[in-house]
Amino acid sequence: MYGALPVATVRTQVTVPLRLPDGYATTARVFTFDGLVDGREHLAFGLGDWAGALRRQPAGPAPLVRPHSECLTGDVFGSQRCDCGPQLREAVERIADAGGFLLYLRQEGRGIGLYPKLDAYALQDAGLDTYEANVALGHGEDERDYRAAAQMLAVLGVRRLALLSNNPEKAEQLDGLGVAVTEVVPTGVYLSPANADYLAAKASRAAARTADSPSLT
Repeated sequence: MYGALPVATVRTQVTVPLRLPDGYATTARVFTFDGLVDGREHLAFGLGDWAGALRRQPAGPAPLVRPHSECLTGDVFGSQRCDCGPQLREAVERIADAGGFLLYLRQEGRGIGLYPKLDAYALQDAGLDTYEANVALGHGEDERDYRAAAQMLAVLGVRRLALLSNNPEKAEQLDGLGVAVTEVVPTGVYLSPANADYLAAKASRAAARTADSPSLT
């Protein structure tokens, strides 16, 4: 499905204490990288006993991993128009409990960027869903690409993982890139009046993709 990826390297790693807005606190080992295929400044957060999870390979439980696409409005400002902020909050605690990695991927707006995402919001206010709005702006429905995520996992030594996600496309892309997904662990559903249409569009598209795609092995 994909060609061979170049080998990335760890550029820097540093321990960072985290305190989330609701008071939850933990510590992360934050990794930066050189040689990522898209040249973006993606980050990996090693949470909980991530080193132990790596040592347990290949026989023990796989590290829990969430590739999380950046959402400035939801992650930082708490926008109610999506569920990104609550999913990020959930992921940090669940990965810290299990041991694994949060991959923070700089793919704002399903890969189209921050300004176009806000343009898409305006089209959603006029009646389009999140995918239709991206197409109306001349973009793909979802332009996110997980090749850099596969490079990051390889250099971190993650040979197999439990994928924390409700998005079947993440599992499909990672599987196609040679990453062994041992199980898909669903995230919570964070419904509010402001994001009901957004979540309905995501659920509908995910169901359509699942129906059209073969099961992962």
